[in-house]
Amino acid sequence: MQAFGLRTHAWNTAWRSMLLLAGFPLLLAIMSLGIGMVFGGEQRDIGRAFGNALRNLPGIYLLCCGAAIIWFAIAWFAHNRILDWATGAQPVTRAQEPRLWNLLENLCISRGMRMPRLAVIETEAMNAYAAGLSRETGSVTVTRGLINALDDRELAAVLAHELAHIRNGDARLGLIAAVFVGVISLGFDGVTRSRRVIRSGRATTQDSGGWRVRTNSRNGGWAALVGLLLIGLAWSLATVLRMALSRNREFLADAGAVELTADPDAMITALRKVEGNADMPDVSPQVRALFLEDATDSALSSLMATHPPIGDRVAALVRFAGGRDPGPRAIVVAPPEPETPAWARQDAADETVRIAPDAAPAASPWWKGPAQGSGGASPWGKRS
Repeated sequence: MQAFGLRTHAWNTAWRSMLLLAGFPLLLAIMSLGIGMVFGGEQRDIGRAFGNALRNLPGIYLLCCGAAIIWFAIAWFAHNRILDWATGAQPVTRAQEPRLWNLLENLCISRGMRMPRLAVIETEAMNAYAAGLSRETGSVTVTRGLINALDDRELAAVLAHELAHIRNGDARLGLIAAVFVGVISLGFDGVTRSRRVIRSGRATTQDSGGWRVRTNSRNGGWAALVGLLLIGLAWSLATVLRMALSRNREFLADAGAVELTADPDAMITALRKVEGNADMPDVSPQVRALFLEDATDSALSSLMATHPPIGDRVAALVRFAGGRDPGPRAIVVAPPEPETPAWARQDAADETVRIAPDAAPAASPWWKGPAQGSGGASPWGKRS
């Protein structure tokens, strides 16, 4: 569907995101088939190993789905705590952050939303993210650098961007995508480790049924290799699809922020200020995919990046929302404070007045100066 305006652009992005997410069950099936090939590698030829893997595919697929459910349950009950631990965020109240709290509360009231949990990361980087599997459990987290650098209009636009993630279900969508990728990654790691353990044990058995490893099989190693390639393919495609979901979510949230604030210029200038100042290397890549901007994407290809370039996001706002782009902003570095000279350093208890060594002595007032003699001037005139 071609996008002709802001609203259709948001619908188009949401539709493409759902199509991408629909591919994850298929990738889970590919991984299950690969696991069957690896553990069916004792067969004498690849054809028999493939047939054995197909017969066991339903059971393996159910096991993988069970692991995904467990993974999702952990994320459902503890995702906010996990993210706080991963990013160093601390929840705040209205008394601690009145400006931030009031801006977010006004946005929530305007759309009848429940006030999400608010947290702050004490870092000079400029970034923010939203999390939550529902509107009732949503949370918004911003950095100290973002609060200090943006004015009220720009900060409200960023908060509206994060609220859009919660309103549109983007936070839930991203978390589900991460669960699928995590399950596939666990399957890949588990199979490769199990294979190494089996090979190191040099286990040999007879063809008496079941899944066993026959080290003297002529083509058993090739069957296992094909299985590992299938699992690796599923993991690679799952990672690419998750990153594509993240890129689409950002376009959709930008559109939602403009719809909520009716101020595309504020969103554009906020993005331009964040550009080049969002680097948070201490946060894991999986968590950085949730952020407003990931500075490491500049070194990646467009296929592997989790965020679209700031320039593309601004161009979309200009085209579909009628905003004005001021262009990239130069990073202003504050000049260093002048160092106090050695002659002027003293303890607080020391009341001695110090002057610069090369400074001329100030003229003493007439009441403290030496006697001037008969020719000296007096403030009351000549003495009689």
